Amino acid sequence: MLNLVLFGPPGAGKGTQSEKLISKYQLVHLSTGDILRNEISNGTALGLEAKKLMDQGILVPDEVVIGMISNKLDANKDANGFIFDGFPRTVAQAEALDSLLESKSSSITKMVALEVEHDELKKRLLLRGKDSGRPDDANPEIIEKRIQEYLTKTAPVAEYYKAQSKFEAINGIGSIEEIFDSICNTLIS
Repeated sequence: MLNLVLFGPPGAGKGTQSEKLISKYQLVHLSTGDILRNEISNGTALGLEAKKLMDQGILVPDEVVIGMISNKLDANKDANGFIFDGFPRTVAQAEALDSLLESKSSSITKMVALEVEHDELKKRLLLRGKDSGRPDDANPEIIEKRIQEYLTKTAPVAEYYKAQSKFEAINGIGSIEEIFDSICNTLIS
């Protein structure tokens, strides 16, 4: 089973690369952002609370996210593997994910981190904000807060996977195909 954590700051290209990886390796996509946005669009209590936090650039509580992931794993027991997009975002979440996967006789195969410069991230997010309708992509102050949140809380997750020899850094600047080829090359090495 191939279980990947696709990692990187907001705007690094995780969603784009996830689609290509899912197609090539027949993985189940677990995007906490998509799951949460679905809850928001359906107007659930979880969705309304999540929207309030996301609009401020604040992370949704771990127990909520882990519960959603456990449900998705259980609903896809025959999958070739999973791609975790935007999760885990903290070391505590990484530890909880490892425990969850271990309880299901599985583990993370590799963390692939897309690395993109700060100014390029802001430019990409503002551009995406014009088309996506997402308020968190259209406001430069919220964008900056999301990037800082990533740097302080999420980037340490890379060290967690480095300690397990599961971390691979990929340059997230280039054509979509060049970045995809780099990711695929790390999976076969």
